[in-house]
Amino acid sequence: QVQLVESGGGLVQPGGSLRLSCAASTSIFSIYTMNWYRQAPGKQRELVAGITNDGSTNYADSVKGRFTISRDDAKNTVYLQMNSLKPEDTAVYFCNAQWRRYDYWGQGTQVTVSS
Repeated sequence: QVQLVESGGGLVQPGGSLRLSCAASTSIFSIYTMNWYRQAPGKQRELVAGITNDGSTNYADSVKGRFTISRDDAKNTVYLQMNSLKPEDTAVYFCNAQWRRYDYWGQGTQVTVSS
């Protein structure tokens, strides 16, 4: 069992930045594909960004050019740098770890973009 703990959420004004972190309780963190998902009120959970164990990344069209996912395997941590935030980015952001049939989720961290 892998535990994922997100941090870094909060309230930010439009145009601002936040960096989310997700720390994993596993010594084999490097094998996992790590993803960030988000879920806004009344909407389905959606994939925001992902990074594979070899560093390949993918992004939702809505965040391309504004968000950057990265990982530090020495720290068992994945990050999501979010710039130029918009009100529509408001959601609970979840960290996800995937490897073969294994699929783990964090508890989520709230991001609110509002003036």
